[in-house]
Amino acid sequence: MYPILLCSVMALAIFLERVWTFYRIRKGTDLLVREVESLANKRHIEEALVVCQRNGSPLSRIFIAALRSTGRSRDHLKTVVEEVGSRETAPLEKYLGLMGTIATISPLLGLLGTVLGMIEAFTVIATHGAGTPATLGGGISQALITTAAGLLVAIPTILLHKYLSSRVDRIALDFEEYSLRLVDLLGN
Repeated sequence: MYPILLCSVMALAIFLERVWTFYRIRKGTDLLVREVESLANKRHIEEALVVCQRNGSPLSRIFIAALRSTGRSRDHLKTVVEEVGSRETAPLEKYLGLMGTIATISPLLGLLGTVLGMIEAFTVIATHGAGTPATLGGGISQALITTAAGLLVAIPTILLHKYLSSRVDRIALDFEEYSLRLVDLLGN
Protein backbone atom coordinates (compact mmCIF):
# COMPACT_ATOMS: atom_id res chain seq x y z
CA MET A 1 0.00 0.00 0.00
CA TYR A 2 2.88 2.42 0.69
CA PRO A 3 4.10 2.40 -2.92
CA ILE A 4 0.54 3.05 -4.10
CA LEU A 5 0.22 5.92 -1.63
CA LEU A 6 3.55 7.32 -2.83
CA CYS A 7 2.32 7.11 -6.43
CA SER A 8 -0.84 9.03 -5.56
CA VAL A 9 1.12 11.79 -3.80
CA MET A 10 3.56 12.08 -6.71
CA ALA A 11 0.76 12.21 -9.29
CA LEU A 12 -1.03 14.93 -7.35
CA ALA A 13 2.18 16.94 -6.92
CA ILE A 14 2.94 16.71 -10.65
CA PHE A 15 -0.60 17.77 -11.55
CA LEU A 16 -0.54 20.79 -9.24
CA GLU A 17 2.93 21.86 -10.41
CA ARG A 18 1.94 21.61 -14.08
CA VAL A 19 -1.36 23.47 -13.56
CA TRP A 20 0.52 26.27 -11.78
CA THR A 21 3.12 26.40 -14.56
CA PHE A 22 0.47 26.51 -17.29
CA TYR A 23 -1.42 29.22 -15.41
CA ARG A 24 1.70 31.40 -15.19
CA ILE A 25 2.41 30.89 -18.89
CA ARG A 26 -1.15 31.78 -19.92
CA LYS A 27 -1.44 34.70 -17.50
CA GLY A 28 0.68 37.15 -19.45
CA THR A 29 0.31 35.73 -22.93
CA ASP A 30 -2.55 37.88 -24.23
CA LEU A 31 -1.01 41.13 -23.04
CA LEU A 32 2.39 40.14 -24.47
CA VAL A 33 0.88 39.28 -27.85
CA ARG A 34 -1.03 42.56 -28.06
CA GLU A 35 1.99 44.66 -27.06
CA VAL A 36 4.46 42.92 -29.36
CA GLU A 37 2.10 42.88 -32.34
CA SER A 38 1.33 46.56 -31.86
CA LEU A 39 5.02 47.48 -31.64
CA ALA A 40 5.99 45.21 -34.55
CA ASN A 41 3.23 46.72 -36.66
CA LYS A 42 4.77 50.15 -36.06
CA ARG A 43 8.27 48.69 -36.71
CA HIS A 44 9.41 49.48 -33.16
CA ILE A 45 11.47 46.31 -32.99
CA GLU A 46 13.81 47.39 -30.16
CA GLU A 47 10.86 48.28 -27.93
CA ALA A 48 9.22 44.94 -28.73
CA LEU A 49 12.45 43.18 -27.77
CA VAL A 50 12.48 44.99 -24.42
CA VAL A 51 8.88 43.95 -23.76
CA CYS A 52 9.74 40.32 -24.54
CA GLN A 53 12.87 40.33 -22.39
CA ARG A 54 10.89 41.68 -19.44
CA ASN A 55 8.24 38.99 -19.86
CA GLY A 56 10.54 35.95 -19.83
CA SER A 57 7.89 33.41 -20.87
CA PRO A 58 8.46 30.68 -23.47
CA LEU A 59 6.39 32.68 -25.98
CA SER A 60 8.50 35.78 -25.39
CA ARG A 61 11.64 33.78 -26.23
CA ILE A 62 10.03 32.68 -29.49
CA PHE A 63 9.12 36.30 -30.22
CA ILE A 64 12.68 37.43 -29.44
CA ALA A 65 14.05 35.01 -32.03
CA ALA A 66 11.58 36.31 -34.61
CA LEU A 67 12.25 39.96 -33.77
CA ARG A 68 16.01 39.45 -34.04
CA SER A 69 15.49 38.02 -37.52
CA THR A 70 13.45 41.00 -38.71
CA GLY A 71 14.18 41.94 -42.30
CA ARG A 72 14.80 38.36 -43.41
CA SER A 73 12.47 36.42 -45.67
CA ARG A 74 9.22 35.06 -44.32
CA ASP A 75 10.47 31.50 -44.86
CA HIS A 76 13.60 32.20 -42.82
CA LEU A 77 11.53 33.77 -40.02
CA LYS A 78 9.15 30.83 -40.05
CA THR A 79 12.04 28.36 -39.79
CA VAL A 80 13.57 30.29 -36.88
CA VAL A 81 10.23 30.46 -35.07
CA GLU A 82 9.59 26.74 -35.58
CA GLU A 83 13.03 25.76 -34.25
CA VAL A 84 12.79 27.98 -31.18
CA GLY A 85 9.14 27.02 -30.70
CA SER A 86 9.95 23.32 -30.57
CA ARG A 87 12.66 23.99 -27.97
CA GLU A 88 10.36 26.18 -25.89
CA THR A 89 7.34 23.87 -25.93
CA ALA A 90 9.28 20.70 -25.04
CA PRO A 91 9.66 21.68 -21.34
CA LEU A 92 5.87 22.00 -21.11
CA GLU A 93 5.76 18.19 -21.09
CA LYS A 94 8.02 18.05 -18.03
CA TYR A 95 6.98 15.24 -15.66
CA LEU A 96 4.14 14.05 -17.92
CA GLY A 97 6.11 10.89 -18.73
CA LEU A 98 6.46 10.18 -15.02
CA MET A 99 2.75 10.78 -14.55
CA GLY A 100 2.00 8.29 -17.34
CA THR A 101 4.29 5.77 -15.67
CA ILE A 102 2.50 6.24 -12.35
CA ALA A 103 -0.82 5.63 -14.09
CA THR A 104 0.60 2.43 -15.58
CA ILE A 105 2.26 0.97 -12.49
CA SER A 106 -0.44 1.78 -9.92
CA PRO A 107 -2.77 -1.04 -11.02
CA LEU A 108 0.25 -3.34 -11.29
CA LEU A 109 1.16 -2.53 -7.68
CA GLY A 110 -2.46 -3.28 -6.76
CA LEU A 111 -2.22 -6.58 -8.61
CA LEU A 112 0.99 -7.37 -6.75
CA GLY A 113 -0.90 -6.75 -3.49
CA THR A 114 -3.61 -9.10 -4.72
CA VAL A 115 -1.10 -11.84 -5.43
CA LEU A 116 0.59 -11.35 -2.05
CA GLY A 117 -2.80 -11.42 -0.29
CA MET A 118 -3.77 -14.63 -2.05
CA ILE A 119 -0.40 -16.18 -1.17
CA GLU A 120 -1.09 -15.29 2.47
CA ALA A 121 -4.55 -16.84 2.25
CA PHE A 122 -3.20 -20.06 0.71
CA THR A 123 -0.41 -20.17 3.31
CA VAL A 124 -3.09 -20.11 6.03
CA ILE A 125 -4.91 -22.95 4.25
CA ALA A 126 -1.69 -24.96 3.92
CA THR A 127 -0.76 -24.41 7.56
CA HIS A 128 -4.13 -24.75 9.29
CA GLY A 129 -6.19 -26.71 6.80
CA ALA A 130 -9.34 -25.30 5.26
CA GLY A 131 -9.71 -23.01 8.23
CA THR A 132 -12.48 -20.59 8.93
CA PRO A 133 -13.49 -17.44 7.07
CA ALA A 134 -11.84 -15.44 9.85
CA THR A 135 -8.44 -17.04 9.23
CA LEU A 136 -8.67 -16.54 5.46
CA GLY A 137 -10.21 -13.08 5.63
CA GLY A 138 -6.97 -11.17 6.25
CA GLY A 139 -5.27 -12.31 3.05
CA ILE A 140 -8.36 -11.93 0.89
CA SER A 141 -9.06 -8.52 2.38
CA GLN A 142 -5.48 -7.43 1.63
CA ALA A 143 -5.90 -8.66 -1.94
CA LEU A 144 -9.09 -6.71 -2.53
CA ILE A 145 -7.94 -3.50 -0.82
CA THR A 146 -4.68 -3.24 -2.74
CA THR A 147 -6.40 -3.89 -6.05
CA ALA A 148 -8.96 -1.20 -5.33
CA ALA A 149 -6.26 1.23 -4.16
CA GLY A 150 -4.19 0.68 -7.30
CA LEU A 151 -7.21 1.36 -9.49
CA LEU A 152 -8.24 4.38 -7.40
CA VAL A 153 -4.85 5.92 -8.08
CA ALA A 154 -4.54 4.86 -11.73
CA ILE A 155 -7.92 6.01 -13.04
CA PRO A 156 -7.74 9.66 -11.91
CA THR A 157 -4.05 9.79 -12.85
CA ILE A 158 -4.85 8.69 -16.40
CA LEU A 159 -7.55 11.36 -16.64
CA LEU A 160 -5.27 14.07 -15.23
CA HIS A 161 -2.47 13.00 -17.58
CA LYS A 162 -4.79 13.29 -20.57
CA TYR A 163 -5.98 16.69 -19.37
CA LEU A 164 -2.42 17.99 -18.97
CA SER A 165 -1.39 16.56 -22.35
CA SER A 166 -4.28 18.35 -24.02
CA ARG A 167 -3.29 21.60 -22.26
CA VAL A 168 0.27 21.22 -23.59
CA ASP A 169 -1.10 20.70 -27.09
CA ARG A 170 -3.36 23.74 -26.77
CA ILE A 171 -0.55 25.97 -25.50
CA ALA A 172 1.76 24.76 -28.28
CA LEU A 173 -0.92 25.50 -30.89
CA ASP A 174 -1.49 28.96 -29.43
CA PHE A 175 2.26 29.65 -29.49
CA GLU A 176 2.39 28.56 -33.11
CA GLU A 177 -0.56 30.77 -34.05
CA TYR A 178 0.84 33.83 -32.27
CA SER A 179 4.30 33.27 -33.71
CA LEU A 180 3.03 32.91 -37.26
CA ARG A 181 1.04 36.12 -36.88
CA LEU A 182 4.26 37.87 -35.85
CA VAL A 183 6.12 36.27 -38.76
CA ASP A 184 3.48 37.67 -41.11
CA LEU A 185 4.02 41.13 -39.63
CA LEU A 186 7.82 40.98 -39.81
CA GLY A 187 8.51 38.91 -42.92
CA ASN A 188 9.39 40.33 -46.30
